[in-house]
Amino acid sequence: MRSTQSLERVRRSVDTVYRDEGRRIFSTLVRLLGDLDLAEDALHDAIAAAMEQWPEQGVPANPRAWLVSVGRFKAIDAIRRSARVQAALPALAAELDAEADRAAAVEVDVVADDQLRLIFTCCHPALSTEAQVALTLREVCGLSTDAIAHAYLTSSPTIAQRIVRAKAKIRSAGIPFALPSTSDLPSRLDTVLQTLYLVFNEGYSASSGEAATHELLAREAIRLARLLVGLLTGPETLGLLALMLLQDARRAARVSASGEIVLLEQQDRSLWNREAIEEGSALVEAALRAGSPGPYAFQAAIAAVHAEARDASATDWDQIVGLYDLLARVEPTEIVQLNRAVAVAMRDGPESGLTLVDTLLSTGVLDDYYLAHAARADLCRRLGRRGEALASYERALVLTRQEPERRFLQNRIHALA
Repeated sequence: MRSTQSLERVRRSVDTVYRDEGRRIFSTLVRLLGDLDLAEDALHDAIAAAMEQWPEQGVPANPRAWLVSVGRFKAIDAIRRSARVQAALPALAAELDAEADRAAAVEVDVVADDQLRLIFTCCHPALSTEAQVALTLREVCGLSTDAIAHAYLTSSPTIAQRIVRAKAKIRSAGIPFALPSTSDLPSRLDTVLQTLYLVFNEGYSASSGEAATHELLAREAIRLARLLVGLLTGPETLGLLALMLLQDARRAARVSASGEIVLLEQQDRSLWNREAIEEGSALVEAALRAGSPGPYAFQAAIAAVHAEARDASATDWDQIVGLYDLLARVEPTEIVQLNRAVAVAMRDGPESGLTLVDTLLSTGVLDDYYLAHAARADLCRRLGRRGEALASYERALVLTRQEPERRFLQNRIHALA
């Protein structure tokens, strides 16, 4: 008879494997089974089998390989059962049987990276750019539709519809789950970079929930970015990896021991990861030397300037504003202009920054972007315009869904009130 403690240990082991390896297992199952929904069902069936068998048999030495193998055979069994009423399915079941014979369970460790393979599949040019990113974030990285919707400043039903349509397109067009040829790689790169950037951002600053960060997502984005640099070296792949490393280097200082947000100027810089900063700074130099730098290279250069300052007062804001000017040329978005406005405020004073922020808010594009209202609130606070600061902080509070950010804004409101 299974003890409660034994079941609890197994549950913790299964939870850990699913959290750390779940999307890699899923990606391998997609390659083996050739269908996103079938692979998702297979993963869930394998997890259920682990909960049933591991208490008796023990946790296997290679849990990821075990789950891939069991999930694959569960899928084959499901296809066989369906084949009783669908005459076309026995051929697929036979094909999967042959694949199972060719690929031992340890193959999961031999494949270069099934997640990178799946990212390029999801970013196939037959899909719209919006569908490519939404599908990759959901299927490869496991983000919820709510988190993706927040990243895109749109609604969850809209994201869900994009994902459903993208899956249908993959089936109907017979899009293969494979890496593109070398000649096709550059045309597929932009969306892949954008996808990894959004995954990292969700890890660096969670869109909702109790935690300010999701370290696993940030680590996974960095891992995939490293693989991408190995596959196709260029100024933007180098720039994206540099940006991730430089931002992630501050992780230990960004949240207090009690889970509260610590602003950049107040962070203990001795906690910054100097090794990551050195690697990121070297990558920035390589990206800028490579020619034709894009938005990721310029953002990484801005992060490098922050990392080089011994303390907040030593930050070279003139250089940062200049880099934002270059960034705005290649990516003329309202969010880039907002960040530039904050940098101008740090260089020229809050009045100059507030004028720029108000101009941006007057367009209405950033009405639902809480950081725009938070930035305005902070500038008004620094100018002594208490009523306007309170109103903007309260607007930002309504829009944010992350608990540490909510507490930070509430503390600012209480201080002013």
